[in-house]
Amino acid sequence: MNDKTETKEQTGIRINRYLASCGLCSRREADKMIEAGRVQLNGEVVTKMGIKIQPNDLVLVDDKPVDNNQEQIYILYNKPRGLLCSRKDDKGRPLIYDHLDIPAHVQSVGRLDMDSEGLLLLTSNGSLLQTLISPKNKVPRTYKVKFTGSLSLESIEKLRNGGIDLGKGELSDPWDMSIDTDNGGHSWITVTIKRGRWREIRRTLDAVGHIVRRLIRIRFGPIKLEEGMPVGSWRNLTSKEVAALKRLHKSTINQ
Repeated sequence: MNDKTETKEQTGIRINRYLASCGLCSRREADKMIEAGRVQLNGEVVTKMGIKIQPNDLVLVDDKPVDNNQEQIYILYNKPRGLLCSRKDDKGRPLIYDHLDIPAHVQSVGRLDMDSEGLLLLTSNGSLLQTLISPKNKVPRTYKVKFTGSLSLESIEKLRNGGIDLGKGELSDPWDMSIDTDNGGHSWITVTIKRGRWREIRRTLDAVGHIVRRLIRIRFGPIKLEEGMPVGSWRNLTSKEVAALKRLHKSTINQ
């Protein structure tokens, strides 16, 4: 490789990041596509993970051109209970995409499990998606939670301090939490977490003896679920909301 080629590769964007920025997939999924021989650069199958893309390069995935100049899509969906955040399901369960008229390259930002509801972001901007879901960025997610019984003072202290054993070597994170209602039979709290691990809130409350009955996400990063938005409805984010997400994305890059 000559010096000119080396300089060119050093100034481009890594191909997995390029594919993610096109909204086609995550960077990890892009690596898998490359390993499978599905990605071509200027007519040649890509074999090096670290290869970089230049502005005039032609990138194909499964023999179809990939273009990152298309307008990005940003959606807020008030997810109902009973739907999976998945493109397909071997068990034939209902999916969010059965109710959303959106292009195939638009992906959900993280997931709400089947029994959870509320704010779900979807976007074609793969780079932004990775910023929002990466645990290292600690993007806050806020939930309204209804559960059985009422919290003891000891349990409240444990939840706020963290360190509760969740099994398999996992410990709970400290919760930013407020008590909304407590009628003895059922209680409501508002909880903010910053990693979004698998069924994190359900597992944590179960560890202190309470079963979650409803779990509603009302905020993800700077985006809020407005009061009165019908369950099952969706809308495009406003320009102000998109700008707020982009500022968040930029701040994580500059850290």
